[in-house]
Amino acid sequence: TSPPLETLFPYTTLFRSSIVTFHAILRDKKGVLSSLLAIFADTGANILTINQSIPSNGTALVTISATTENMPIGTDELITKARELEGVIRFDALAG
Repeated sequence: TSPPLETLFPYTTLFRSSIVTFHAILRDKKGVLSSLLAIFADTGANILTINQSIPSNGTALVTISATTENMPIGTDELITKARELEGVIRFDALAG
């Protein structure tokens, strides 16, 4: 017998409703982290945690975990927008 239909979800629905952890390397310049966080706010992602290292050699490591179920765009588009920001050296999804 088949499982009830309400237990089956398309992969994109499952992925969009998960918690995603992002890793960033940012330049140690005023406003870079703020601009990155604005992208999360603008896309409807709900930030759960932010961890930033003490800047070293002009860069800082930042890890952000967020829920993405309310985003009208996909995670890939959020990543693209973040990578285009001035001061973002690297931005990737680690898990989600």
